[in-house]
Amino acid sequence: MTPLTRTSQWQALLAHRDALSGQHLNELFAADPQRYTRLSWRCGDLLADFSKQRLTNETLALLVQLAEARDLAGFLRRMTAGEAINATENRAALHIALRAEKPYRVAGEDVLPGIRATRARMRALTDAIRSGEWRGSSGASINAVVNLGIGGSDLGPRMAVQALGAYAAPNLAVRFVANIDPAEVADTVRGLDPARTLFIVSSKTFTTQETLANAHAAKSWLGGADPSRHFIAVSNNVAAAQAFGIPAGNCFAMPEWVGGRFSMWSAIGLPLACAIGMSAFEQLLAGAREMDGHFLSAPLAENLPVLMALVGLWNIDFLGAESLAVIPYAHRLGLLPAYLQQLEMESNGKRVTLDGQDVGCATAPILWGMSGSVGQHAFHQLFYQGTRLTPIDFIVPVGDTGAEQEALVANALAQSAAVMKGKTVEEATRQLLAAGKTPAEAARLAPHLACPGNQPSTTLLTPKLTPHTLGSLIALYEHKVAVQGCLWGVNSFDQWGVEYGKQMAREILPKMLSGEGQFDASTTGLLSAIRAWRKA
Repeated sequence: MTPLTRTSQWQALLAHRDALSGQHLNELFAADPQRYTRLSWRCGDLLADFSKQRLTNETLALLVQLAEARDLAGFLRRMTAGEAINATENRAALHIALRAEKPYRVAGEDVLPGIRATRARMRALTDAIRSGEWRGSSGASINAVVNLGIGGSDLGPRMAVQALGAYAAPNLAVRFVANIDPAEVADTVRGLDPARTLFIVSSKTFTTQETLANAHAAKSWLGGADPSRHFIAVSNNVAAAQAFGIPAGNCFAMPEWVGGRFSMWSAIGLPLACAIGMSAFEQLLAGAREMDGHFLSAPLAENLPVLMALVGLWNIDFLGAESLAVIPYAHRLGLLPAYLQQLEMESNGKRVTLDGQDVGCATAPILWGMSGSVGQHAFHQLFYQGTRLTPIDFIVPVGDTGAEQEALVANALAQSAAVMKGKTVEEATRQLLAAGKTPAEAARLAPHLACPGNQPSTTLLTPKLTPHTLGSLIALYEHKVAVQGCLWGVNSFDQWGVEYGKQMAREILPKMLSGEGQFDASTTGLLSAIRAWRKA
């Protein structure tokens, strides 16, 4: 395939960018009173407004042509057919099957019966825990569930448990441990009763270093309690789980064709199902399924995940943006940026294409953010007067009426409008004069109040934060990531860089403990400093 940056569609986009150069978003709105109508789309209860992005309908048309030239439709056919699109690991990437109601096949086998069987087992377990039927080894009912996992076995369920806190059972605490630092285990179990605590060990291989270290710490904390009553495993290595003390009947399998960061819909979602109940968990699946249906059937020019992906690629590769800020105006979505960091940066933080060639352009952005309106008092200053182009996704569950909710929504809309509109020196001068400043003082201060504006943003609105809308939102970002990976030609479903870091840790640890081994000068020096401090 022709390298992406050498295609005629890429060259057309470069010429189009140059033609648009210098136009402020204010000018684009002034030139097209119907801009919002032309550049906003819906899927179910999600509305996406792209009108504050630095683009036009012509931009989107050219981007769609690029997607067509990269055979996005063929990529989607191969994905839904269960082909091994994760070519470096020879695996399918069929996470959409986890929330499907129709058959999907991997290597010729219909995977739906197995998915339904796992879901039925999840319901039986979560019902038993939530009703008090599941008892610890002392006979006491369970009132706390602690998930032990890391990466995809932690970030998704952790984010969703917080996001759907309004639906959580009040008599069941659901907590998470990911860090190998013993402090997180200690902080998480503080105040819990070992006799009434159940741990979920989430590790596909049951070999993840951090997760196993925390599982052994949990076993020690439980004392002599029977592990079969206090541990569940989400793992495909049943033998290793049994060696730990978890019976096979307490083990839930994970499909090999689902990567960790796409696995929240599987048994990895057990802690979430414990928190909100299996019926609400199935509403989450239904929301994702609605987005899947839209993604797989809507024309590219009206397809929300595709448009999100194309707008992101435009910002990164044609406007030079290096980061993406995600600002959810909902306290309970405060962990969403952390979840999306893994989804986007681990998936598309790649530099070679599937055929091993240099990708030739920038790929995944540095994703960051926090909940609004707290972020307004932390980093929004950079949006207004900083020197970097910083695209923003504003995510706004509208919620019910009420003074506080109305103020929150008003802040969200004001931020997206203000970073787009900006404030000229002349406007700042008039503002200062109206406030009683002398002309000389107004002239001195005006440059400090001026804001260039023209920061691109997308606003995602939804009526309420529910399991269904959260499912749709997460599926939207999942599909966006897959589309961008297809366009860049990278494998969005492996993470060999992460594996290399783990390999290095496994090599350093025994040598660090023994005091032997050769390292680079920096690592050697740091180890010497560590040993000296510990000796002292």
